[in-house]
Amino acid sequence: MRMRTFVAAAALTTSVLVPAVALDAPAQAASGKTWNRLAQCESSGRWHLNTHNGYYGGLQISRPTWRSYGGRHFAKLPHRASRAQQIKVAERIKNHQGWGAWPTCSARIGKG
Repeated sequence: MRMRTFVAAAALTTSVLVPAVALDAPAQAASGKTWNRLAQCESSGRWHLNTHNGYYGGLQISRPTWRSYGGRHFAKLPHRASRAQQIKVAERIKNHQGWGAWPTCSARIGKG
């Protein structure tokens, strides 16, 4: 009886967790190459850039935007997060705001 309860609990846990994971990785995710091209335009591809202009990291994300889209889970500011973490937050931004969140550079790379 104990094993049956454990298996049922494991199945329930898996069925609850799988949808949450699926929501975090949308089918419309941009490729790493696209994010690299955008970062090349925004920051010359320097993912740890802090020029003290209010925008940070490779994709030049502002502090309020970083916080609003869950970036504080990774680091206080974008330039302190890894490339992958910056892209994860940027995907959230893109899914809500579209490529217009980076108006000039997204147009330059053909996404705007």
